[in-house]
Amino acid sequence: MITIIAAIGLNNELGKDNDLVWHLPNDFKRFKNLTTGHHIIMGRKTFESFPKPLPNRTHIVISRNKNYLVPQGVLLAFDMSQALALANGDNQPFVIGGGEIYRLGMEWADCLEITHIDGSFDCDTYFPKIEADLWKCVSEVPHPKDERHDYAFKYCTYQKIKNQL
Repeated sequence: MITIIAAIGLNNELGKDNDLVWHLPNDFKRFKNLTTGHHIIMGRKTFESFPKPLPNRTHIVISRNKNYLVPQGVLLAFDMSQALALANGDNQPFVIGGGEIYRLGMEWADCLEITHIDGSFDCDTYFPKIEADLWKCVSEVPHPKDERHDYAFKYCTYQKIKNQL
């Protein structure tokens, strides 16, 4: 099962200047819990936004640059097909961004783990539209705004709707 994981604003906003524009500690914990022990697939800019590779995950970076140098232990792919082949032994690799990688991953994904944030943001990167005829929300868990979270949000798990032939 290939899973896309993202946090998005009301207008599908992802971030600005290769960074998040919100701080949701519980969403970070959920991201860590879901992705630990798995392959995480990302674009070069997303990878470069990390101070160092995330622990206990196998990083696969997609880049068009055939000469792009990645640190030891990080895998390099040149397209989504190759990235998924590198994650072949993982029963649930995660696509973690950015915007272009999400767009490419939508056709491959079986599951979306989306944090819907109750806010609109000034962003330059957006998540692809979640088409209601292709995806069904199978789980929704609300989280209120509180002293640690400036915005209310909800975790939604979507499953791809399989065509019945």
